[in-house]
Amino acid sequence: MAESQAQLALEQNMARKGTRKWLNEIIFGTETSVGRRFDIFLIWAILISVVLVVLVSIEYVRVRFGGILFFWEWFFTGLFTIEYLLRIYCAINRRSYIFSFYGIVDFITVLPSYLALAFTGASYLMVIRLLRVLRIFRILKLARYLQDSNMLVRSLWQARRRILIFYAVVLVLCTIFGSVMFLVEGPRHGFTSIPKSVYWTIVTITTVGYGDLTPQTIIGQAIAALTMLIGYSIIVVPTGIVSAELAAEIFKGKITVNPCHNCGRSGHDADADFCKVCGYKLNEVK
Repeated sequence: MAESQAQLALEQNMARKGTRKWLNEIIFGTETSVGRRFDIFLIWAILISVVLVVLVSIEYVRVRFGGILFFWEWFFTGLFTIEYLLRIYCAINRRSYIFSFYGIVDFITVLPSYLALAFTGASYLMVIRLLRVLRIFRILKLARYLQDSNMLVRSLWQARRRILIFYAVVLVLCTIFGSVMFLVEGPRHGFTSIPKSVYWTIVTITTVGYGDLTPQTIIGQAIAALTMLIGYSIIVVPTGIVSAELAAEIFKGKITVNPCHNCGRSGHDADADFCKVCGYKLNEVK
């Protein structure tokens, strides 16, 4: 009797492992046709759910089709909840997935809808609106399917110090030019404070030019012209910094189009078969 129960328990355990492996191949992998179809279905579900969130923000659409939109919103909320729970169930390293970028995004995409149920008082209307808008972050789930996104993120991270130094220099220049414009133009021409003058400098140096503040004196116009020229000169600097890092990533021999589908980490060696973070088997480089 004991042996038969042990045998039954062993068979059930093997069946569960087989189910987890089958689900893992479908949900995390793209090697099989079923896995690819699942990914395509999920991409369409994400896009449609984001469109619904945008439509709900339009008063005319919300008043006329509110009931239908409410139904479909909860349909997609339930769908993404099931997807999230299944990912936890079949992930090889559950902790790595839950605390990975994609795991956190998957959690955030379902959380706002449930939290909105708890805030029903009139004084919490702004909180409800915030939670509803947060559902737009479902579009971040698409990052899992943008294969080169990890390379871009890694390049930005590598260039963070140079970019911060660049923006620090720009901020210093904006403060200097804003202070000078405050002295030259003054409150009578709309430059009522140094912060407001710095705001004008930022708008001008980025070539946006809202036109809400304009220098009226000859000296102020000369300073504005110099600010515009400086803006054209430095606006391409961040692009050059990031481009250099992207080029460096390409020549490092890293996998940039084949991130781990379990934890989302990329940057493995070109000949790696398994993820260096969670141990998940990597796809073959096409």
